[in-house]
Amino acid sequence: MGAFIEVRNLAKHYPVRRGSLLKAVDGLDFDIRRGEVLGLVGESGCGKSTVGRLMLRLLPPTAGSIRFDGADLTALGHEEMRRMRRRMQIVFQDPYSSLNPRMTIGATLTFPMRVQRMHRGEEADRAAALLARVGLDRSAMNRYPHEFSGGQLQRVGIARALAVEPDFIVADEPVSALDVSIQSQVLNLFKDLQEELQLTSLFISHDLSVVEFLCDRVAVLYMGRLAEVAPARTLFSGCRHPYTESLLGAILHPDPDLERAKPPLALRGEISTPIDPPPGCRFQARCPHRMEICRQKDPPLVTLGEGHQAACWLHADANAAVAGGATTA
Repeated sequence: MGAFIEVRNLAKHYPVRRGSLLKAVDGLDFDIRRGEVLGLVGESGCGKSTVGRLMLRLLPPTAGSIRFDGADLTALGHEEMRRMRRRMQIVFQDPYSSLNPRMTIGATLTFPMRVQRMHRGEEADRAAALLARVGLDRSAMNRYPHEFSGGQLQRVGIARALAVEPDFIVADEPVSALDVSIQSQVLNLFKDLQEELQLTSLFISHDLSVVEFLCDRVAVLYMGRLAEVAPARTLFSGCRHPYTESLLGAILHPDPDLERAKPPLALRGEISTPIDPPPGCRFQARCPHRMEICRQKDPPLVTLGEGHQAACWLHADANAAVAGGATTA
C-alpha cells in the first residue's frame, strides 16, 4: 500500500534573538499509509504538537513539503486549503479550552458543516447522529460545555472532528488531561471509530502504553528530529535507539513484583538546547553509548529491517569507517 501522506524535510524554526533560531522541528521525513494510525511519541517539548499543526497547515512550515493524497499542502492557496480542511481535522489536547463556551454543543457540531456547505437542512440530525456515535444523548445538543465532564467534552471534540467526514485526523494527546478511568473509555472509542471508519490518523502522545494499544506504527521524536520509526510490535519488542529504550524503560507496570528482563536505561546529563543546537547527535549529551562521531555528525536515519529505521551511529553502516573504531565515551 502506498503512502497517503508524505512528509519530506519538514522544518519549523523560530527566531528568538539576533541571528539565533529555535529549531522546534528540524528536517523530518516520514510517511503515513491510508487507514494507518501512526503514533508520534517523545518527551514534552520535543516538537510533537508542532508536527501535528504543521501537517494541517495550522502553522506555516519553515521548509519542507507535505503531500496529502498527492496534493502538496504547502503550495495551496487560502481558498484551496479551506476546501482541503474538509478532509483533515484535529482533536485537541484540552477539551475544556478547545470548545467555545458561548456555543451550544449542537452549534459546535453544525458550524463546520455550514462552513463546508455539507448536509444542508440536515445539520441538526447529522449532529445528533454524531453524538450517538460517540456515546452521548441527543439532549446534549442544547447544552453548553460547562455542563459536561472532561471525558464528555472530549467525546464532543471527537464528534466535531468527524462532522465533516475527514480522511485524516490528528489526535494531539487527546487523553492526557483526563482521569485514568475516562482515558480508557475515550481510547476504546478511538479504536472503535478507527476500525469502523478506516481513518488515517496521527496519534500524538507521551504515554507509550497508550500508543502500544492504539497505533500500527510509532515514530519517536527527540528535539525535533526522528530517533526511530518502526511497526508498534517491533518497537516494543526490540527497539534499537537508546532514547527509545529509555522511554520504554520508564513505562510503569501494574504488578510491583514483576521483574524486568533488564534494568531500564538510565539517562544522565542535560537536554541540549534547541536554540542553535551544537553539531552532532541531538541525544549525545545524555546517551551512555556516545562515541566521538556522535559529537561531530548527525546520524542518518538508516533502515534496520522491514519498516524499521533508527538514527544512531551504533547502527549506521558508515560508523566504523568514519569513526575509525572510536570507543564509547
